[in-house]
Amino acid sequence: MLLPLGVCIGLVALVWPSPGVTTLALAAGLLVPGVATAALLRRRPRPVTAADAVTLGRVALTGVVATATVLVLAGELPGRGWALAAVVGLALALDAADGYVARRTGTASQAGARLDMESDAALLLVLSVLAGPTLGWWVIAIGAMRYLFVLASWVRPALRGPLAPRGWRRVVAALQGIALVAVLVPVVPVALAGAACVVAVLLLAGSFVQDVVDLETRA
Repeated sequence: MLLPLGVCIGLVALVWPSPGVTTLALAAGLLVPGVATAALLRRRPRPVTAADAVTLGRVALTGVVATATVLVLAGELPGRGWALAAVVGLALALDAADGYVARRTGTASQAGARLDMESDAALLLVLSVLAGPTLGWWVIAIGAMRYLFVLASWVRPALRGPLAPRGWRRVVAALQGIALVAVLVPVVPVALAGAACVVAVLLLAGSFVQDVVDLETRA
């Protein structure tokens, strides 16, 4: 928690926004790391594996991006930049690393996979909000779709069932991050980044529809 807090404070100090924006930016930066840390503390038994440490590194970066997102929305930072794109790119790279570490160390677990999945969802939500001022708020659909699926599962119990393993689901999820990071890269034309996000959101919607059909069929 101290590392993301320090980075977030440093980021805020660079632009020195109003007290209200400062408070919101720091709160946003601590939210995801705080939730992830609380989840680990509730785990029984409570070992933190090497893969968990990698995931927590990604969570810390998500917190930094969340702080930057608030500053972008407040007009204190530009919505596109190399530094921001580099931080997001590192977070996406760590997404591939934690699963590899878990398999190599023999520490793969349901709890670790759940932490990984929720960390991915949080990062995509933050990135889609960050892309909103550049592309339009329709892009939030990329980050919101996972949470809409969870809300639907509260109403429709069939959607709470286990998802069948599907490699295409992971490919589609990876494409979301690639499309969203393209929005942040200054040399990528906005129109091209927008087209990539349109394709990404359509693929994601199709993947969720397939999951819903599969779950309803097995119910």
